[in-house]
Amino acid sequence: MAERKKVLLRLDPAVHDAIARWAADELRSTNAQIEFLLRRALAEAGRLPGSAGPPARRGRPPKEPPPETG
Repeated sequence: MAERKKVLLRLDPAVHDAIARWAADELRSTNAQIEFLLRRALAEAGRLPGSAGPPARRGRPPKEPPPETG
């Protein structure tokens, strides 16, 4: 999977608080909630690129197995 882009996003504090509460209700991080909403808006507008990868997995990334020694 390609490395995820990092962006600085400036939000009205009330908007941020509302998104953070919504994210908590759905057991998502605020960042994941923003991505979810952006993907949904793009899909509804017919603008979600077919090349867009799947949403990031929820939870912690899997642990990488220890390197094999041989």
